[in-house]
Amino acid sequence: MRNETQDDLYIGVMSGTSLDGIDAVLAQFPAAGQPPVRLIAHVHHAFADELRAALFALQSPVENELHRAAVAAQHLARGTAQAIAELLARAGCTPTQVRAAGVHGQTIRHRPDAGYTIQLNAPAVVAELTEIDVIADFRARDIAAGGEGAPLVPAFHDAVFRADHPRAIVNIGGIANITGLPARRSVAESATASTADSVLGFDCGPGNVLIDLWHARHRGGPCDRDGAWAAQGRSDPALLAALLDEPFLSAPPPKSTGRDLFHADWLDRNLARVDPHGHLALVDVQATLTRFTAATIGSAIRQHHPSAQDVVVCGGGAYNATLMRMLREECAAIPVLDSGSVGIAPEHVEGLAFAWLARAYLAGTPGNLPAVTGARHPRVLGARYPR
Repeated sequence: MRNETQDDLYIGVMSGTSLDGIDAVLAQFPAAGQPPVRLIAHVHHAFADELRAALFALQSPVENELHRAAVAAQHLARGTAQAIAELLARAGCTPTQVRAAGVHGQTIRHRPDAGYTIQLNAPAVVAELTEIDVIADFRARDIAAGGEGAPLVPAFHDAVFRADHPRAIVNIGGIANITGLPARRSVAESATASTADSVLGFDCGPGNVLIDLWHARHRGGPCDRDGAWAAQGRSDPALLAALLDEPFLSAPPPKSTGRDLFHADWLDRNLARVDPHGHLALVDVQATLTRFTAATIGSAIRQHHPSAQDVVVCGGGAYNATLMRMLREECAAIPVLDSGSVGIAPEHVEGLAFAWLARAYLAGTPGNLPAVTGARHPRVLGARYPR
């Protein structure tokens, strides 16, 4: 295997729990002492309605699901290859200039309690179509080592967002997760730092998943753009209290979650407890779900990273103005920023994280943080599908 040079390029491809489409980034990781990552190009390919419906259906048991999952994986792989081709065209690059592509795949089950997680993917197809080495299956080794397999992005957050003060990074995709970063230390201070100064991270609850679900059910379309509908309603205290009663929220880290818990039936059960006759206005439910996401994030920061002096938000939720306003209210005196204000646009962070994880795999460097995932040891994450 050839030695890495400063000019080596990496691709990261992510399709998250929100099921909105494929994000692909082309990145360069400069030499030590320089900025930790340079974004060269980004593309977003929205899922076709048919593929999005197929992926959504596979979030729960369905008839003939093995065949349906395999077919959906082929469509996802071809969409990934198309996104990569467009990415290279925008950057004026060829496949031979790319060291590897980190391709996450689409999570359709996340059950670390049962010893598995499933990211729908066909990495061999991506490698064949793009003529680029593909690194995939990032989560399985962490789970094999006793971890949750998630979240994996805190190690990348530590590499690019650590500051001279304690900071919380919040990724709001379908699920929300938090990374707690201690202040940057000198080499001498790092040698004597206690484990209390280590990075922490965990899934803290739903991000956009319930907000999107309610909007799609009653207004159509994939999301409440800018939080415009939620802004017209009022949060209902009784419904909010019922949602906050979910045991997962008070469970200690390490922990991770997904649509396996926060789904339509979960929401409908809570609505039935509080509003059995359906008197709540639909818009007030939307406002309550948006407040619920903000409240769970704010509570998790206060409980687990109270020293944070600012909160940096990435992911699609950073563009929901109502959610961001509510999060600022929940965080009180702590400034809440979007990640673009500290150097990386919210929609680029996760793609860059999987480019970074692909690079870590080729370098033989562990990509997980046991303090975050609960794994027994640091592990190199992923498997390689050569070009």
